[in-house]
Amino acid sequence: MRKQNIDNPWVSYRWAPQEVLPDFGQFSSNQSNSISGQFLGRDDDGESWLFTGYELDLFPDEAEGYYLNVSAKSPSWFVMWRLEEDVERYVDEESIALAKTEASFAVPHRICVSYNEAARLLDGGESVDTVPMIDEHAAWLQEYVNDNYRPEPKKRHKPASFKGAERPREE
Repeated sequence: MRKQNIDNPWVSYRWAPQEVLPDFGQFSSNQSNSISGQFLGRDDDGESWLFTGYELDLFPDEAEGYYLNVSAKSPSWFVMWRLEEDVERYVDEESIALAKTEASFAVPHRICVSYNEAARLLDGGESVDTVPMIDEHAAWLQEYVNDNYRPEPKKRHKPASFKGAERPREE
């Protein structure tokens, strides 16, 4: 996540997901599979935070949502995040003091690749932002779609003239 400084008279920063990285063991400090954030650094434009502990499961009944994602102009990761006040649950001990400098702190809670799931989260009032996928990740998702997505067969709609008229009966 990135806490980006902005030039605005009402707010001085905004939160946005910056990148999604698969964990192949390089983030092994979090063994409990729970969300854990740590401060990475600060520059003139803001702060960067690394959050670990996410599982990405793919489900065959969600294949249409994956298809819609990979067939888009720019396939994306969907990151659902919330502003949290109870940062101790989500941030490592070395970073807690820095995280508590604000009343609330952005914590990603879910990462998904289904367009439909992201839409459901948005409909439920959650904050969901996109992070562009690199080609390697898009190719991996495309393989899953190729193996699991079967479009619903198109149903032929009868013209209205064949459905029968709904008119009062003559007596």
